[in-house]
Amino acid sequence: MQTQEMSELKTRLEIGSLVLRASTEFFHEQGFVQMLPVMLGRSTDPLGPDPGSMIIKTPEVEYEGTLLYTMNSMVLHKQVAAKKLGRLFILSPNIRLEKGERKATGKHLFEFTQLDFEMAEAKKEDVMKVVESYFDFLTKELGKHGELFAQLGIEPFSFKTPFRVYTTHELEAKYGKDWEFPASKDHEQPFWALCHKREFYDKEDMREPGHYLNYDLIYPLGFGEALSGAEREYEYSRITERMGRDKLGMERYRAYLEEAKEGFRPSAGAGFGIERLVRFLTRAQHVGDVQMFRRVPGEAIRI
Repeated sequence: MQTQEMSELKTRLEIGSLVLRASTEFFHEQGFVQMLPVMLGRSTDPLGPDPGSMIIKTPEVEYEGTLLYTMNSMVLHKQVAAKKLGRLFILSPNIRLEKGERKATGKHLFEFTQLDFEMAEAKKEDVMKVVESYFDFLTKELGKHGELFAQLGIEPFSFKTPFRVYTTHELEAKYGKDWEFPASKDHEQPFWALCHKREFYDKEDMREPGHYLNYDLIYPLGFGEALSGAEREYEYSRITERMGRDKLGMERYRAYLEEAKEGFRPSAGAGFGIERLVRFLTRAQHVGDVQMFRRVPGEAIRI
């Protein structure tokens, strides 16, 4: 690595360190309990069914006669934890072994850290309010460190809330089915995209079947998806119905379903990748450029 590249990486890592500190401070101030992450579990996020998925496999380990999976995300564990904790967050390592083609997107890693949070008795509007407050807080905190950003030839990004809100149906009508990148390029501030058809735990809007009470936040300037979240299906009958619709093997989720049968609290939450956020803030070409030890699909692992 050249001296200039090393200098830029060091600056990006220092900005990443500021983001971690500010993020932890914000969620503590908002009354969230910080949990330590789960890295192996009897169930993990299925990430589908998704015809566009490039996940090769979810690694599994047999330990003391029990089959355990590495975490694609802690979304199922968050739902269980919200029963007791109410409001929680985790800096959660995720492993998603994707095909090498994902390298070209500039935003995919096979190992990354997600700030995951969940709130019992919350609706999508509550989550959106917390997220926008977080970005207001981040604008103020990073604005104190303009000298770091100057080393990269940029200024700290100033988030202007509230962010605009669209449905995916509106975005598809304007930009086409693959709306994310052109819509992102067309905006100078993040925006919300509501109503995505995806995993069983994202709550379906029973007033409009086929519509979903979920949301993504999209970074502007072509950087794409920032955050993903939803209100949760919390009734056992609805969870099993959705899993059956998606043809998921119930045995793999038996421990989760036992918790669901005992009862979940209604909740909503979200997760955002720390590396993607730092990439956006530092205008890095690739999300791997903000990692000390790159974990990019299709790249050889150096150490």
